[in-house]
Amino acid sequence: MKEMAESFMSYRSNQICREDKVKMVIKALAPNGGTGEFSYSKNSYFQKQSLGVEETKIKEEIQKKLDVKTLASASNMIISIADLGCATGPNTFMNAQNVIEGIKNKYQSQCPNTETKPEFHVFFNDLPSNDFNTLFTSLPQERSYFAAGVPGSFYNRLFPQSSIHFAYSTLALHFLSKSPEVMQERNSPAWNKGRIHHTGASKEVVDAYADQFGEDVGKFLDARAVELVPGGMLVIVMPGVPNGMPYSEVVTGMLFDAMGSILMDLSKEGLFDESEIDSFNFPFYASSPEEMRKVVERNGRFSIERMELTNPMPLLKNIEKVIPDWIIHVRVVFEAIFSRHFGNEVTYQMFQRLTKHLLDKGEVLETKYRDKIQLFVVLQRKE
Repeated sequence: MKEMAESFMSYRSNQICREDKVKMVIKALAPNGGTGEFSYSKNSYFQKQSLGVEETKIKEEIQKKLDVKTLASASNMIISIADLGCATGPNTFMNAQNVIEGIKNKYQSQCPNTETKPEFHVFFNDLPSNDFNTLFTSLPQERSYFAAGVPGSFYNRLFPQSSIHFAYSTLALHFLSKSPEVMQERNSPAWNKGRIHHTGASKEVVDAYADQFGEDVGKFLDARAVELVPGGMLVIVMPGVPNGMPYSEVVTGMLFDAMGSILMDLSKEGLFDESEIDSFNFPFYASSPEEMRKVVERNGRFSIERMELTNPMPLLKNIEKVIPDWIIHVRVVFEAIFSRHFGNEVTYQMFQRLTKHLLDKGEVLETKYRDKIQLFVVLQRKE
């Protein structure tokens, strides 16, 4: 009886430890702050390329679908814009300026003879762990908007009811609010032993990730449906995957396999116990258009104005040539998440080996799908 009690207590202790680590990982979802060598503000060129692909499309949708005249008139000529998952660095301000230019152009086309112009209030939102100090220190001196920071998870309410006219989330919604709970139990069919992601894993693991994504985006849309004014617009840009394509066939899927393989090697070298890999599931999910459409339709409060997969980075056409820079950009976004679970030394060693690992597998990497792997979505709040 005593042995059974001790065994149960040991099990509960390990379970609680895993749960605590999961919570710590989620708190670390913000990219590296500051302005150092491995800071996001200094290493976000790839993200800039990805977002640049969508700039013109965002302006097109504003011009076609957003009734700026009516929205401005109903809000004392103040247009409120929300950047959901803003991170830090020049891309943040580039996104805001692009949206504002699109709205200004639409208002000018609707009201060509008026001297009254709308004013803009931009809310920059991210988790409290985001480096807001660096963000606001970097604010452009010459800007055409008022700025405010809003710390908090975008899976919850962030703003008063019907207070936002235009919201966008760029390269952020692929981060899950948590690792799927069903994957935390050793006897679960979704126990992901020896892997850090759903890439190449069992159907149960893939389904657990997909279910968590559906739940998270459902909460995201529920919150935005309350905050956006009727007729307001919501733009989402995030990693995507063609309908029905396993993530193991996508170039970024191989990245997760490589990181998992290196961590397994480090474990065998005695740097940490293999069970640390089993209990870690990287909270990243790339959605297919079909999956996103189902979540939006289930919510029922948005019309889908545009949804398509795009090629985010023509640079990846010759991927072997850009692997070193690519890995630095991956590191500044992922490093804190790995460090919270595996520790700084293990994480450092993993990234030190990652570039060589992928270069050695360059021929295989070249066969992976890397064309239309970014999902572009435009939604409008129903009246």
